[in-house]
Amino acid sequence: MDIREAVRTQPMKRFQIRTIVICFLLCMVDGFEILIMAFVAPHLSKAWDLGSVEVGYLLSAGLIGMAAGAFFLSPLSDRIGRRRGTIACLVLVTIGMALSAVAMNLEQLIAFRAFAGLGIGGLVASLNILVSENSNEKRRGMTLGIYGAGLPAGVAVGGAISGVLIAQFDWRAPFVFGAIVTAILLLVVVRALPESIEYLIDKRPKNALAQYNKIAVNLGYGEAEQLPEPRADEQFRRIKGGLFTGIMGKRTVLLWLGYSCLMAAFYFANTWTPQLLTDATGDAGKGTVAGVLINVGGVIGALVFAAVTIVIRPRLVNTLLMFAGAIVFAAYASGFEIVALGLALSVLVGMAANGGVAGFYAISPSVYPAAVRATGVGLMIGVGRLVSIVAPILTGYLLAGGWAPTSLYYLFAGVLVLAGLFVFALDRTYRGRSENPETPEASADDHLALEPVGSRG
Repeated sequence: MDIREAVRTQPMKRFQIRTIVICFLLCMVDGFEILIMAFVAPHLSKAWDLGSVEVGYLLSAGLIGMAAGAFFLSPLSDRIGRRRGTIACLVLVTIGMALSAVAMNLEQLIAFRAFAGLGIGGLVASLNILVSENSNEKRRGMTLGIYGAGLPAGVAVGGAISGVLIAQFDWRAPFVFGAIVTAILLLVVVRALPESIEYLIDKRPKNALAQYNKIAVNLGYGEAEQLPEPRADEQFRRIKGGLFTGIMGKRTVLLWLGYSCLMAAFYFANTWTPQLLTDATGDAGKGTVAGVLINVGGVIGALVFAAVTIVIRPRLVNTLLMFAGAIVFAAYASGFEIVALGLALSVLVGMAANGGVAGFYAISPSVYPAAVRATGVGLMIGVGRLVSIVAPILTGYLLAGGWAPTSLYYLFAGVLVLAGLFVFALDRTYRGRSENPETPEASADDHLALEPVGSRG
């Protein structure tokens, strides 16, 4: 039996659920480590007497590494495998977090955050793909939405723990905590995370059949005498064809533009909101609480996304989430300086910004053929990181130049409107065409059996 078809059509087995749980936990740690500086910055800026521009560079340091990791390490997973790519990235993150804990000055901390970012940036694409490929067709959108909740959940839980650790020790303690947790999960991955089925079939590495049969047995199926044939035409198994030829080129541009706009708003909201609320209230603790609430909202937003995809196709759900986010950002601009209202609105900001990330995690793997999936998703993340690097730094300069925080929230509300328009345009490219990324130019009628869940929304 072709276990790709079994995974696609049959109820999910314990082995699949275990793999998804591992990816969810990794996503939690990833979220915490992406935004750890947002919680550390208010305390570190006081300890080291940093200005807004210096804080902006520090907040963007990890993003620089993440962009490099997404561009150069994510595509590597299409060559060496999702499992080995995940292990390599976790090693980098563990080392980077440990080094950040012992940084002695601003320059060192910027360098160490960038180093940790390499692993973080390369990790996300492989996790998204493993969750997508281990979900059945009926529940794929919902499963990816729940998995996407791991990122804001990790930030919320990690932020709460960071507050306690900083109060008991100092700003270095969250980095020590992050290094320990990442090292533990690295051991779990080495022991329990399987290779991607699609990778084994499309790339056929050494011992591919043995690995394929091991997965088949774990799923409760018999062993195969040979690997199934790849589904995609030869042109779509290459980067040029799978990402940039014909309709794939249009989809790639729209997906990357939409994600980039979201990332600008996401990193502005998550990195600067705690600092801006701290400045408005004079209480760093209020800033930490706001950061946690943003990510509590992100968990809610991701779960709402997962639930709604049962009845509406994920691309349209994400479009609506972007437009709702623009309204929320505008509302936050008018009320965040009132502490109680600002904290309440922080939840809605998180639902839009962090929930939107879960949405893009859900829709991006199904855009690309399996042979180039890590490259396509990784480059999307990399382009988004390049844009997001600018957001915290630009915010620092705008604040130093006299911009009011309210104006900044209105600015990024407009950016979210653009994100929604790009996602809607992406959805329109599927009208009359197959949802199957292995044959993207085919008509919808030719591949109804392979349409992902919710595609007929």
